[in-house]
Amino acid sequence: MNITITEVGPRDGLQSEKSFISTERKVQLIDAIFASGIRCVEATSFVSPAAVPQMSDAAEVLKAIRRPEGSIVSVLAPNVRGAHDAIRAGADELVAFVSASPTHNKKNLNRSIADSLTNIERLAELASQQGVALRAAIATAFGCPFEGNVDVKSVVGIAQAFAGMRFQHVTLADTTGMATPGIVRAVCANVRSAVPEARLALHFHNTRGLGLLNVAAGIDLEIAEYESSVAGVGGCPFAPGATGNVCTEDLVHYLQ
Repeated sequence: MNITITEVGPRDGLQSEKSFISTERKVQLIDAIFASGIRCVEATSFVSPAAVPQMSDAAEVLKAIRRPEGSIVSVLAPNVRGAHDAIRAGADELVAFVSASPTHNKKNLNRSIADSLTNIERLAELASQQGVALRAAIATAFGCPFEGNVDVKSVVGIAQAFAGMRFQHVTLADTTGMATPGIVRAVCANVRSAVPEARLALHFHNTRGLGLLNVAAGIDLEIAEYESSVAGVGGCPFAPGATGNVCTEDLVHYLQ
């Protein structure tokens, strides 16, 4: 089985850094990641600069990076305005997300889950019109820092809504590192049963040191796509106690 890694460090890793990192340094980081052989990078996010100041130079970053043949540059786009800006800046793929936990979704996006799905439907229409790839992500798919356990029916319902919008690529994200291999197997099995055509990717944080064990559970399920972060940097700024993502270097070593 061939495994695809999407490097999310430049976006998910840097977004919580309090000191602004220069555009030049961000570009150097992304260029170095591509030079290492990784071909899928989530480079930045097109969000309000007031909400996430670190990502205020998103367009400049996209225009300055070197893109090797076969590379995919994806960006987080939480709304139609951000999606328009990302497309103009040359994004290859837009990432739209919603939380399976109503509380986390409200704190993160200031919307209900239903309103978020309506917004994503508009994003899907725009991406289709512009010929840009679109990937969906379900945050807090394995647990919520505010609500605790997340009902798998909520994850399945969102996945089915994405299927209705003709999404084929769906990431299940362990936003705060609450997943265990057993939870991963249960959630993925339920999503696959409800939406068998979905192409699943997994995103784990390493809060409790179970990141690579959860990857192993995913591989046992023949899931072939994983998101990770260079040096393990990152952590959801709206999730108390969350630590970094699974470390890309560790993941590559493990897979090899």
